[in-house]
Amino acid sequence: MTNKQIIANKLCYTELVYQRINKKLAMNFTKVQIERLIYHVVVNADLVERRGKNFYIYNNQNRVVVTVNVNNNRVITVNKM
Repeated sequence: MTNKQIIANKLCYTELVYQRINKKLAMNFTKVQIERLIYHVVVNADLVERRGKNFYIYNNQNRVVVTVNVNNNRVITVNKM
């Protein structure tokens, strides 16, 4: 199993992050749609970079960067590239 798969399988979310992701991406996804999107982005990432306490997961195809906490694998935010 690759690091990307390990991270993807351990992802967790808060209620606030679902709202934040929809706002940042200017979408109105359901929780399930967000979780599928983030899983797909992480598994197909072009680069996973650890800086301090966060992973920055870059996916050029979807043109997004997912920020994940290293300690608890909680999704913090998603930004457009």
